[in-house]
Order: sequence, then C-alpha cells, then structure tokens
Amino acid sequence: MDSQIKLLAPSILSGDFSRIGEQIKEAEEAGADIIHLDVMDGRYVPNITFGMPVIKSLRKVSDLPFDAHLMIVEPEKYVDEFIDAGANMISFHMDATIHSHRLVERIKKRDVKAGVVLNPATPVNTIEEIIHYIDYVLIMSVNPGFGGQKFIPEVLGKIPKLKRLMEETGRTDLLIEIDGGINQNNIREVSEYGINIFVAGSAVFGKGSIKENIKVLKENMIVMV
Repeated sequence: MDSQIKLLAPSILSGDFSRIGEQIKEAEEAGADIIHLDVMDGRYVPNITFGMPVIKSLRKVSDLPFDAHLMIVEPEKYVDEFIDAGANMISFHMDATIHSHRLVERIKKRDVKAGVVLNPATPVNTIEEIIHYIDYVLIMSVNPGFGGQKFIPEVLGKIPKLKRLMEETGRTDLLIEIDGGINQNNIREVSEYGINIFVAGSAVFGKGSIKENIKVLKENMIVMV
C-alpha cells in the first residue's frame, strides 16, 4: 500500500438529488478525487437508494472515477449493468454472494477495480482467501444502510490487522478505503492509520459550502512519510 495516496470520495447519498449533477460538478471543481455511489436494495440493508439509470445519467456530468458500493444481495446479477452505466470501481459484501472469487474475476475482466467490504462486525480474516485477487478493501465505520451515522471508533482496530494480512500475503499494494461518519473532526486521526480513500457524505454535502468542506477535509488528510 502506498500510504502517500490520499483520495477524497464524496458520497452523493447525502446530496440534494434535485440538483445532484450540479453538486457533483461543484465537488469535482473543489478537488474531489472520486465520486462514491451507495447502492442499496432494501434487502441487504434496510434502505433503498438508486440504481443503474441514475449512475448512467450522472456519468454525463463528471469524468471522475465512479466508486459503486453495492449493498445488494446477489450483486453478480447486476454487476455488468453497473459497469455499463459507468462504474470504474465496484465493491461488494462477501456475505451477499456465494461465489466471491468468480465475481471479482468478472469485475476485473471488465477493466474495473474490484473491492470487498468489511462491515463493523466482520472480521478481517474473512478476506484471507480473496485478498490475492482484489484491488481494495472498504472498511465500514458505521453499519451500512443510512448516511449521517456516527463514526464507530473501534473499527480503527481492524486496520493494523488488515495491514498485517497484507504484509503476510504480499498484497501491500492494496488500497484501504473507509466509509461512515468521516468528517472534519475525525479525518486527521483516521488518516494517521494509513487510509487511502476517505468517503464523506454529510461532511461534504451537509451544512456550509461544498468547496469549503472539501478544502478542510483535504487539508486534514495527512500524508504519511
């Protein structure tokens, strides 16, 4: 893992969907690196958000990488459609599919980055058999399903365990992403753990200026030397 890679991925889940295209452009111009897309089906998580048509329409307004976090059961049924809609990165929950390895191969054959997600209560060792094939690990610092939740600090204890596994398996090139409750008050502390990609929703699209919010977040994303 290159600990100097520090990327901000605003989550549009917290945006104003009456003008989400405009807000994405504003975030891009303010220095956002990735657009995070929280896809929920009402089955894997108790919420429903948006699907492929919305992503396809948003693809027209931004050239930034689209990071689709699929909180859906049987993601293998839809992954090609999400890629066709414009997703450049796709992460899924291993307990939502039977054949994780097959799904990762399918994603990567489409020249898209593949990631797996660790929920707050999911042990790091569950990805031991898939770590050789993925591109990134998404650590949830809230229970998935809703935006605006409070950060769970105990989740940070997973990161040293994940780094040890990365060392043991020779996958130090993996990127580590974190999602849930990231804001201007905690991003510096979280960054010290060597996180690469920070997902922030309410902290970007909530109160105040998107431009100023992104500026403050990026200023506090420490680059490890």
